Amino acid sequence: MTIEEIIQYLQENASDKYKQNVIKLGVPAGDAIGVATPILRKLAKQLSKDKDFLFQLWGTGYHECKILAVLALKPKDCTNKDILALMDGVHSWDLCDLLCKTIVIKQDFDDYIRQWITSEELYQKRAAFTLIASTSTHATLSLDEINDYLQLIKHHTDDDRILVKKAASWALRELGKVNLESKALCIETSEQLQADASKEKQWIAKDALKELTTLVKTEGRARLISNKSKMGQQVTQ
Repeated sequence: MTIEEIIQYLQENASDKYKQNVIKLGVPAGDAIGVATPILRKLAKQLSKDKDFLFQLWGTGYHECKILAVLALKPKDCTNKDILALMDGVHSWDLCDLLCKTIVIKQDFDDYIRQWITSEELYQKRAAFTLIASTSTHATLSLDEINDYLQLIKHHTDDDRILVKKAASWALRELGKVNLESKALCIETSEQLQADASKEKQWIAKDALKELTTLVKTEGRARLISNKSKMGQQVTQ
């Protein structure tokens, strides 16, 4: 498919409902077509994996085209320059998270975490916490590594932007699911944040503790799970 054919296909499969949903994410109306995610994922499998072609697709500016490009890109083909260029074109939290979980996490992600966590740019800051959240499912973390990320969370969460606060809470909760020891560390960190004078840190702690305190170990599952889930309820009964 050519770029023009892809855009035509997207327009033919668009709906005003999905377009409004995309706009609510913060995407400018002119950059939103309005196509459901399942359609995008199916289409992405049919696209050329040529990096230059996919960057041209990204360059159209359409939100859906950017999602397609991220889904179709091969992480091993992406250079540091490519990653930074893609991040500069992110204007919504869903695209930020998709880019992190699909491509950046398969790079030297720790370098990006430390580079972006001090950034004042909204989506770079969110990306740092999204990557921390994703590390626990993509890498085998030691308690020392988990504690290191917790220190970053403690020192870089005095941010009143909701997209940053939610990502920081997510990072805490995901690190807490690694094992019972990590759960204890994350609860301790959350309690320290809760005692801080910063209302932003208090918010993050309160939000994270809602799930952290429910985490239990289940047989046959490496990561902890909430006792409010169907599988988790079997443990507490």
